Amino acid sequence: MISSARIKFIKSLSQKKFRDSEGLFVVEGEKLVNEALASSFEVESVYRTEEIGEAAMARISSLSSPSPALALVRRPDDLFQDNLPAKGLFLALDGIRDPGNLGTILRIADWFGIDAVYASPDTVDVFNPKVVQASMGAIFRVRFHYTDIPAFCTRVLANSGIVYGTFLDGENLYLKELSTGLEAPSVIVIGNEANGISAATAACVSDRLFIPPYPADDPGSESLNAAVATAITVAEFRRQGSL
Repeated sequence: MISSARIKFIKSLSQKKFRDSEGLFVVEGEKLVNEALASSFEVESVYRTEEIGEAAMARISSLSSPSPALALVRRPDDLFQDNLPAKGLFLALDGIRDPGNLGTILRIADWFGIDAVYASPDTVDVFNPKVVQASMGAIFRVRFHYTDIPAFCTRVLANSGIVYGTFLDGENLYLKELSTGLEAPSVIVIGNEANGISAATAACVSDRLFIPPYPADDPGSESLNAAVATAITVAEFRRQGSL
């Protein structure tokens, strides 16, 4: 059984202000719950349909079709930090607002072995239920931090690192020699879905890249989805790093 007060509490975690105040977020689905249990995250409690009943699970779930398992997981203590590693390949998210995009970007970072993801404070909450679902478990494996992105990128440059960003006037991604961060930090900035990379962050970009369309003289779409652009860019970094 589960009390009405507990149901109300779990439902409240769909709102960021309560996730922040309680330090907890919701994970739904057998696979994601198992990922959480196997991770370094602290799982506060697990609820299963066979224990609380279908009606109660439907009340605490945010999914249109409730899954058989739901867990409350404690947020990590180091969510806000700007520690700069001496080397590695990193993503810097400059105002990503769509939960689906952020979750997908975490999956991309997980797949391609990105060392950490840093995000601006106005990026969507990484523990938003839609982000958690879209990450497909990557949220438990990818190091993620919120920080001041222009300040972070400035420190990268001061430590002999490189800050990359995609622009329409950048160099062809496939023709430029890219650094994968083996000796100093390399950062790939991903801009806001509607407005791209902010002016403050753009001023810190040392190497401007361009993802060429095909055919080059007839691009068709005006731009690429932020997560798609991330996948294309990171894949090329890893391809060059494997040569």
